[in-house]
Amino acid sequence: MNTEVNKSLKRTKNSWFIALASLILTNNFLPLNVALESNADFEPRHTMINKLDNSNEDVGNKIFKVFQNSYKVEAQLINASNFPPLSRSIKDIKNSETLFYGFYENGCISGVIEVVVKGNQLEIDSLTVDPKYFKKGIAGQLISYILDLFEFTEAIVETAVANDPAINLYKKYGFVEFKQWTPAHGIRKVAMSLKNDL
Repeated sequence: MNTEVNKSLKRTKNSWFIALASLILTNNFLPLNVALESNADFEPRHTMINKLDNSNEDVGNKIFKVFQNSYKVEAQLINASNFPPLSRSIKDIKNSETLFYGFYENGCISGVIEVVVKGNQLEIDSLTVDPKYFKKGIAGQLISYILDLFEFTEAIVETAVANDPAINLYKKYGFVEFKQWTPAHGIRKVAMSLKNDL
């Protein structure tokens, strides 16, 4: 058997081993497509998506930090001097009954998605990535993970009309605009939805 065939077989075996090990060790928290994502040597990426216990003091503080860092950038992007998400306190996060999932990179929470499930409707309340981890596809992986995790007939998300990066990202996953309005705080918003057949 020639060297190239040997290398190819070794890569295939290694990628499946990494995928299997990731799924076992993380109790199925890492999506299969992420576990199988290849690089030159098929090395693990040391990343994981996991449910976060927001009522825990330390975890709540980490969620708050990611929110603050991310929302400061978003406020600048949409030119908002009074951006409501920045007024959310650690206490609000700790007492929230929503579900939080965190993207870990090298042991640090680098991104957070917050969702609510109401019957067959999935609502994405927050999607934030720490600016230190921008441009790594983390937001997309969190969206993909949540859409695969829950059974739903409709998923809904809201964002600022001026937040083109977020709107384009949601469109990439099939979300379409269905409403625009201006709340009391004055930042024009857009609502987007994704229909899903169960």
